[in-house]
Amino acid sequence: MLNTHDSLACLPQMGEKTTRGLQHVPGSSPDENEFPFGYPTNICEDVPDQKYLCSNCNNILKKALQTLCGHRYCSACLSWIVRNNKNVICQKCKEEDPSTLSEGSLLAEEREHSCEGSLCKEQNHVQTDTPSKEKQNHSTPLISKDGCRFSEVGCSFRGSKEKIKEHEKAAVGAHMLLLLQHIKQLKASLCTAAKAANGSIPHSELNVNGAGKSISDLQIPGGLEVSGDLEVDCFPGSSVSEDESVLQQLVREKVISELENKLHVFENIVSVLNKEVETSNLEITAFRRQSELDQNIIRGLELKIAELHRCLTQKDAGLSSLHKSLLFSEQASYDGVFLWKITDVGRKLQDSVTGRTVSLYSPAFYTAKYGYKVCLRVYLNGDGTGKGTHVSLFFVVMKGDYDALLPWPFRHKVTFMLLDQNNREHIIDAFRPDLTSASFQRPVNDMNVASGCPMFLPLSKLQSPKYAYVKEDTLFLKCIIETN
Repeated sequence: MLNTHDSLACLPQMGEKTTRGLQHVPGSSPDENEFPFGYPTNICEDVPDQKYLCSNCNNILKKALQTLCGHRYCSACLSWIVRNNKNVICQKCKEEDPSTLSEGSLLAEEREHSCEGSLCKEQNHVQTDTPSKEKQNHSTPLISKDGCRFSEVGCSFRGSKEKIKEHEKAAVGAHMLLLLQHIKQLKASLCTAAKAANGSIPHSELNVNGAGKSISDLQIPGGLEVSGDLEVDCFPGSSVSEDESVLQQLVREKVISELENKLHVFENIVSVLNKEVETSNLEITAFRRQSELDQNIIRGLELKIAELHRCLTQKDAGLSSLHKSLLFSEQASYDGVFLWKITDVGRKLQDSVTGRTVSLYSPAFYTAKYGYKVCLRVYLNGDGTGKGTHVSLFFVVMKGDYDALLPWPFRHKVTFMLLDQNNREHIIDAFRPDLTSASFQRPVNDMNVASGCPMFLPLSKLQSPKYAYVKEDTLFLKCIIETN
């Protein structure tokens, strides 16, 4: 069976040995079974020397011609250059010396020599005259675009080197199909040639793909010889299926390799992510522990704040009690005589009328240092029989600290006075306690029921301008308790 790779690897030696079946026809253009220019360099196992490369297409020389200046061109390349340019200078000479204008550097097919290898086989001129009409039809200047490396198998893409690289990366599958088709055609041609060599097919009837070409016209790359030693698989279908399986295997191996590379990349990514997750979990665990500690501290602080709040409340209550005690101490009397100053009389009288504040209590006072604790209670709008017509004034016995040491019931005479602020006519009223009344017994609660004068002063007299009982919205009540 033909090994295509091994057979094509010898192409760099094409210049040293004339390939059987390759005939150079001067002035002819490449047909559909020929490579349009030189052979691609990638068909060789090793990189060929520069002397085997065309000075125009930079591929392996095909039907090599050597110019008078010593440079080599493919026959098709040189024909194309000469047909489309007049008095063109050799490209290699121009690269070596941009100012060269020597006659030896001018390119013309009739001046060039056919070569084999690095030496000229003969010094006979090759006549490759082209009709003037053909020259006129090919007067378009050369566009510096390279062809795809798979142009020999049918790819028509041409462009810059960068575009070709992108094209070859993107069209791998299409190139593989073209290469498979080319291998099929090549094997079919070799099979037909082998049968013709064995006499099974008349030599005169031998053709390829209906093209009407003889075996001598087949364009077989240098190094591929039809001989008895060539192993050719001519059974229909077998070589095609094997080639397809090989290509499929190559495609599968390439896909598997790419997938394995991607899998390796993903495994590395997953490994990094796992490490980051582990680190994040450790950080989260540490944050949770710290959060629990912070919560415990916060709860402790909240308890301390609540305790401090209770302490502050107690202290506020104590301060309020002390403030009241201080105020009471400042206003208290310990000799049985008490003077009560009432301000905002108009407003307080109105509150009494509306029922908002019916009565007012005076601060407590004492009959002696350790005597009875008493106070006054006044109804500015009256109470009982004096309601709405008189000011009612009452005497109240309060629960004191020293009641257990005092005689009961309360027996002392009580005198009420409403002072005239002009010192003309004071209102005076007095009474002695009813010893049977509960108002004068030892108090069980904070204070006993008030007792006194429900018709102490008519309201008309209180508000009369003839008297000065209320002056600057203030009045004064005085209580005298006889302690003798």
